[in-house]
Amino acid sequence: MPTGFDAEKVRADFPVLQQFVNGKPLVYLDNGATSQKPQAVIDEIVRYYTTENANVHRGVHTLSQQATDDYEGARAKLRRLLNAADDQEIIYTRGTTEGINLVAHSYGRPNIGPGDEIIISNMEHHSNIVPWQMLCEEKGAVLRVIPIDDTGELLMDEYEAMLNPRTKLVSITHVSNALGTIQPVEQIIEMAHAHGAPVLLDGAQAVPHLPVDVRQLDCDFYVFSGHKLFGPTGTGVLYGKAELLDAMPPMYGGGEMIKSVTFEKTIYNDLPYKFEAGTPNIAGAIGLGAAVDYVQSVGYQAFGPYEDELLEYGTKALSSIGGLRIIGTSPRKTGILSFVIDNIHPHDIGTILDAEGIAVRTGHHCAQPVMQRFQIPATARASLAMYNTKADIDALVRGIDRVIEVFS
Repeated sequence: MPTGFDAEKVRADFPVLQQFVNGKPLVYLDNGATSQKPQAVIDEIVRYYTTENANVHRGVHTLSQQATDDYEGARAKLRRLLNAADDQEIIYTRGTTEGINLVAHSYGRPNIGPGDEIIISNMEHHSNIVPWQMLCEEKGAVLRVIPIDDTGELLMDEYEAMLNPRTKLVSITHVSNALGTIQPVEQIIEMAHAHGAPVLLDGAQAVPHLPVDVRQLDCDFYVFSGHKLFGPTGTGVLYGKAELLDAMPPMYGGGEMIKSVTFEKTIYNDLPYKFEAGTPNIAGAIGLGAAVDYVQSVGYQAFGPYEDELLEYGTKALSSIGGLRIIGTSPRKTGILSFVIDNIHPHDIGTILDAEGIAVRTGHHCAQPVMQRFQIPATARASLAMYNTKADIDALVRGIDRVIEVFS
């Protein structure tokens, strides 16, 4: 593995990983579903509730001012993480799903009409399918789907052929949660912009593994979830270009998102608060800021190559197992190993692995169209993070051997 990166040292920062499950040392390989939390994040959430719990933006007293400073300080960390131009372009959400729904509601509804087209891909999470289906049904618009090949890569010629003056939005996953494929997002965005269509990127599976620069990408919207970035559940980010967000109406009405309210007229607040109605998840946002600090202290440049080598090690190890087939074999992937085993249901694989203390995801991974494309009902998915090791992969291989033994 690359010198300068010590996975065991990183692993020691995550208290959950120090336990036994079913009498075996925990091997946590379900990071695509949610990542574990370092002690630094846990401590920051406890610190907030212990020392400064107060509402933000609404009090002149000391605790409220401290909480506001930390809450907005976390927003600034997220802006720097994505290299957004301004803090006002960072909208707090409950996660990727809410971010996509917000764009569908506040950008899609005013800008998309009958006969207009929205483009997505065959490898999207349900969260990047259903909101657009709902919008198309409401508006009489058309949802178009870019097909994928047998390795799990987009057919870019088909995408190019789809783009036309009726294309009003392209919404694409940056990294597939079911296959691990890293999309050619720079090319996707450039091609869409050439036809005047804005682009939303679903970064839920990308931000935990890859550095993201929204200005370099030139995407119009970018969404991700905090809980996959070693932060708290119920947190997330919508990045949007300020000129687009300024023109969009709010999704929710209530406190904080207003400048003034009378029975005759309400004047909405400035960005980003226009989209943040009600008391927010203050502790969650502060915890997410701590997660950003942690990730940046480890460094993408350190754990990125390590994860790549771990994926290569795991791919070779699983490929050597008779009767096992990896689903998603693009040469450009993050650490996701989705697989099926001849004549064994993925749920049975997951159950037996759990008995060995190994946590993987089984099912359709909220990506049923991907399963339909590969003509399978489900897969078992081992998904990697910076704290995983070759020993975890070796344990997975032994566990799979046990699965095959049970069903032989």
